[in-house]
Amino acid sequence: MFNAVLRFSFVLFLVLSSIIGFSSEVTTENSEGNSKEEIKTEIKETIKHHLQDSYSFDITHGVSFPLPVILFDEGIHVFSSSKFHHGEELVESKGNYYKLYHGKIYKTDVEGVINYDKDHHPTNARPFDFSITKNVFVLILMSLFLLFLFSRMAKKYKTNLNPGGSAKFLEPIVVFVRDEIAIPNIGEKYYKKYLNFLLTIFFFIWFLNLAGMSPLGISVTNNIAITSALAICTFLITTFTGNKNYWAHIFWMPGVPIPMRLLLAPIELLGIFIKPFALLIRLYANMTAGHVVMMSIIGLIFVFKNYFATGAFIGLSLFLSVLELLVAALQAYIFTMLSSLYFGAAKQEHH
Repeated sequence: MFNAVLRFSFVLFLVLSSIIGFSSEVTTENSEGNSKEEIKTEIKETIKHHLQDSYSFDITHGVSFPLPVILFDEGIHVFSSSKFHHGEELVESKGNYYKLYHGKIYKTDVEGVINYDKDHHPTNARPFDFSITKNVFVLILMSLFLLFLFSRMAKKYKTNLNPGGSAKFLEPIVVFVRDEIAIPNIGEKYYKKYLNFLLTIFFFIWFLNLAGMSPLGISVTNNIAITSALAICTFLITTFTGNKNYWAHIFWMPGVPIPMRLLLAPIELLGIFIKPFALLIRLYANMTAGHVVMMSIIGLIFVFKNYFATGAFIGLSLFLSVLELLVAALQAYIFTMLSSLYFGAAKQEHH
């Protein structure tokens, strides 16, 4: 009974903190004096800012800490992102000048001039950027957290086969991934080879999605570069572990007339690249849409400015936040399930 109450309290805290955090980002100092169009514009900018990566870690509105900027441009340049002063200042490093403009770093002259093309896009050169951005910082933190969590869990199992704490919560999920995803889709013979990756990808995506619901503006799985990297991992493992039967079904499908083989070969080859593309787009689009819808509904509170609308939109936001908790786990499950299906196809033996 106590555990059930504790879990419900945690979910309620996560949901309410998410709503309060998003609301604080949308709120302005003098929102009452702004027109509806101005408020709508600000809501759009807030949503855009929430989904973008940045060179500082925002804790709450107006409170943030800088992250290291690492550039390669005729040598390595390392300095704090605070030197940009949110894009208002020019940074000099080893005789080169850099400007933060619309979330990207450009190389400029001593006056910080940004040149544009006919479509008003900057034409200044961009250095190779290896900076620790907000998303990279969160990825490092999450990796360390998962390493600590499961290392501690493994140590407990060495001395006690029935440990408590986090292990009691995580063990059924590990067993579920093994028995309901890995074994049915890959098979008893080969599943152990892929189980470590499947468990890692499941918990990594799930915890990142949960972190995205926090009021800290963490939106890692909303970044297509991150979902692309995860999908590429699945693609590389599938490609380099595929057996002869897997490649035969792609380039020279057995049991099919030769003219059909010539027709199906390029389609099957294209399918190798479409599968990981579908993986990355599915995760990216679903998590991005969830955040956009949530913040848009909260933003409507400041557009309508009446008690009925406030109550209705807060209630709807609460419902969607609970739904987002389910979506966070569901997207991790779908990504893991599809990856296991691809691995199973790569190791399927000829019958």
